[in-house]
Amino acid sequence: MTTESIGLFYMLSGAGPLVKSVMLLLLFFSIISWAIIFIKFRYIRKAFKESADFIDIFWQCKNLGDAFSKAKALRSSPIARVFISAYMEMARSDGRDKKKPGLKRNKKSFFQSMGSVKRSINRSINVEIRRLSNLVPFLATVGNTAPFIGLFGTVWGIMNTFQGIGLSGSASLAVVAPGISEALIATAAGLAVAIPSVIAYNYFTDRIRVFDSELQSFSSDLLNIMERDIQKQMEV
Repeated sequence: MTTESIGLFYMLSGAGPLVKSVMLLLLFFSIISWAIIFIKFRYIRKAFKESADFIDIFWQCKNLGDAFSKAKALRSSPIARVFISAYMEMARSDGRDKKKPGLKRNKKSFFQSMGSVKRSINRSINVEIRRLSNLVPFLATVGNTAPFIGLFGTVWGIMNTFQGIGLSGSASLAVVAPGISEALIATAAGLAVAIPSVIAYNYFTDRIRVFDSELQSFSSDLLNIMERDIQKQMEV
């Protein structure tokens, strides 16, 4: 062990019960935050990759049925899941119309079908955004509260230090410095926990914002394609 780590361990072991409790709480927050960072980073990276793959496949497919069969293999893609939901809703609408023999699609059934598909797409987009955002607000909470938790430990440690000075009647640097240095560790720990959490929160928020924009753009293109397909069926 280095001299710095030995000194840090010594200061922590000599800290008061409340400061130790603050440090344990910050350690807990740090472990949870890093676990969330690794989980969300892998999830969002995979979602971006598979979504890009699906977009390429989608525009290469000749019809929506082919795209549907390919989308089922890309379950980590939010865009593919939105497409699957919209396609299945359109298929259900077609199935309801086919159960009415001799009834040709008219404008009323067209608007009903498109309305159902639009609602399905909006629901799916909301679900995907909630799924992408899951656990991310915790990082913001840690980033906002960890410095104050550390500061609370520091203030408490300094209070104890000054109380010890009052009892001993000595205010020399040798008496004051150890207690203050122990107290300041809590603030440093709070910042060490908060900074990665804030950086990760901003990164994930930006990625989710990009995903939301891409989902909205893709849904508009998909609705246009579906409208053209349904109109072709009406003309047959």
